[in-house]
Amino acid sequence: MARLNKLIHEPARLAIMSALNACTMAEFLFLQELTGLTKGNLSSHLSKLEKAGYILINKQFVRKKIPHTTIRITNEGKAALHNYWEQLDRIREVTKKWQKD
Repeated sequence: MARLNKLIHEPARLAIMSALNACTMAEFLFLQELTGLTKGNLSSHLSKLEKAGYILINKQFVRKKIPHTTIRITNEGKAALHNYWEQLDRIREVTKKWQKD
């Protein structure tokens, strides 16, 4: 368990990464609704994932006033999420052996 990717293991970031892995791109408001996070909290988690190189954030303004933010998972982010799930599966297999029949 100590080797799990702590950046992805945090529940909000795991939800974000899983959602992004399932689609080409997601809008900020969609991720906010999906995760139930506040704007500030979601922004904080997205910043951490972006700093790690796991996601790309594109911020634009519609009609020069309305912010429109889209987020995509990077290949590095996909690989990190895939490795995370593989590690979790290995942990599950090991702990199954601990159970008595």
